[in-house]
Amino acid sequence: MPKHRALLSLIALVVLSAMVVLTGCGGTTGFSSSSSPASTSPSPTPTPTASPSPTPTASPTPTPTPGPSPALTVLTNVEDSLNWQTCGSCGNTGGTGPVATFSFTPGIGAPSEDGRSTQFSIAATTAFSNAYWFRQQTPITSQINALTYEFDLYIPSGMETAPQAIEFECQQVIGGWVYNFAWQGPYHGATTWRTFDYGLKRWDASTIPFTPFTPGTWHHIVAEYHNDTANHVVFHDALTVDGVRFPVNITHNAFFSGGNNQFTNAFQLDSNSVPTPFSVYVDKMQVSYQ
Repeated sequence: MPKHRALLSLIALVVLSAMVVLTGCGGTTGFSSSSSPASTSPSPTPTPTASPSPTPTASPTPTPTPGPSPALTVLTNVEDSLNWQTCGSCGNTGGTGPVATFSFTPGIGAPSEDGRSTQFSIAATTAFSNAYWFRQQTPITSQINALTYEFDLYIPSGMETAPQAIEFECQQVIGGWVYNFAWQGPYHGATTWRTFDYGLKRWDASTIPFTPFTPGTWHHIVAEYHNDTANHVVFHDALTVDGVRFPVNITHNAFFSGGNNQFTNAFQLDSNSVPTPFSVYVDKMQVSYQ
């Protein structure tokens, strides 16, 4: 064989051997004209970009919890006490003049509603002289947000025209200021219930018509008040007579006396021009405040 033919045969054999080796590894060569198949492996889920943290906002200010209302204090059967006091002629106009003969008698069985009423009596010898009774209670050393004074009243038959007036009140003295809560039922010369202005020392008419009480039966009276100790004002809120409530919202100024703290409730009978002796009975007297 000529040398150049032998050389070509050798080169061809080497190339053929190399191609056999590459194909047996299962790979693809860079010389293949076909594209590699697309990968069937799932694409990795992209890691989500973290959202920026919201800018914290200021915590809302909580609504303040209202403080508890002062506890309700209730004084019951106040009329049954033996501790009613008087101050002589202090029930008279100007707190002067002759002292009437008067008395109170607790523990009356009849007339009564609960087996024990108190009889208040006056037998004056001078016209328009009056009888004033009061009871000292534990002083109230803060503003009164609600005050109720109530009782049942009985006038015996034959005495229904004897009074000049029937009066009742509560009174608070705090820090030297006098807060007077008084009503008057006038029998002669006036046609409406009246409230007392302690500072001006006068009775002022309300819009509530006054009708003399029917004798021989019980009548229920409820008076509602409160005060403002910052501005020194007294409020008459309402008066209820035999179940009929009359809102009034009457105000007047407190009076500075400089006296010590105290709290009282009171009851008064006023004699007429004759004067005619008379009695009334009181039962279920109650004072409530907070």
